[in-house]
Amino acid sequence: MKYTKLPNTDIKVSKICLGTMTWGNQNTQEDGFEQMDYALEQGVNFFDTAELYSVPASPETYGATEKIIGNWFKKSGNRDKVVLASKIAGGGDYTKHIREGGLDKKNIKKAIEGSLKRLQTDYIDLYQLHWPNRGVNVFGTRDFPTDAAKDATENYLEIIQTLNDLISEGKIRQYGLSNETPWGTMKYMQTAAVNNLARPVTIQNSYSMIHRGYEVGMSEVSLREDIGLLAYSPLAQGVLSGKYLDGNKPEGARGTLFPRFVARYMGDGSLEAVKRYEAIAVKAGITLSEMSLAFINQLPFVTSNIIGATKMNQLKENINSINIDLSEETLKEIEEVHKDIPNPAP
Repeated sequence: MKYTKLPNTDIKVSKICLGTMTWGNQNTQEDGFEQMDYALEQGVNFFDTAELYSVPASPETYGATEKIIGNWFKKSGNRDKVVLASKIAGGGDYTKHIREGGLDKKNIKKAIEGSLKRLQTDYIDLYQLHWPNRGVNVFGTRDFPTDAAKDATENYLEIIQTLNDLISEGKIRQYGLSNETPWGTMKYMQTAAVNNLARPVTIQNSYSMIHRGYEVGMSEVSLREDIGLLAYSPLAQGVLSGKYLDGNKPEGARGTLFPRFVARYMGDGSLEAVKRYEAIAVKAGITLSEMSLAFINQLPFVTSNIIGATKMNQLKENINSINIDLSEETLKEIEEVHKDIPNPAP
């Protein structure tokens, strides 16, 4: 395994992070235990979850993933071996079964207590804001939602002060953002700096070979402001494994069970790009999944690459990507496809 540190901290994390959002729906607790045992054996010390999980979000499965992780901590005694990240859900119709009101002091305090209880721990190493209060272009929205977002405001100082209070209380060690824009990220950074408060150290945004929008604006913020990307959906919900090509619908796959999750990655441009990337991987003697993940692993603005799997063979393949160094020829061929079909999946 390869390691780095959460920016501006002494917290050492593996370059591969174990994503957990299917546990409690597609995966059982037993599956989750097996994945955590294996990942830790392979040197993966960074686990990511959220109060919202498992997905698809529902009142019935709210908090299920955190409970599975908490039960594993209790059984294994491995809490001190893991850098644990979780997230507080933002507001909106999608999360009315969780809380009303989005991100404010009251909701943050309530959320952290619930997560700590489910996770059976006294602290969370990295606590993240799952998405902004305001409307932004994420989750398949390509362009900025001008009408929906023009009057929205964000209570940056209240949020940052509350998170700093949680740091002082020992309930979290650091905090991060997720699904944020360059403007929103800089507002958090500037507000923290002006008020002499701890700033966010990471941002968890979507990034894959068919969705490289992070490079338009956010990568510069990452590099210049030293806020590391935790890349999620690096296989584009499994599309970059190639398993959905030619109209295939594998039994039990997320895209088969929940088509809306992969719809934004399945346009004609995306599928054409995936076919071309698959040919490059075959030529390089590796799987498309390994190549897709290895490409992200080597990017200078990436702190950790969040993988997820429903089957153990997928998990093993994904973790193995850390051992693959792509050749200059392969990287050049990837860039040629990107030049011809740039960011086909918003």
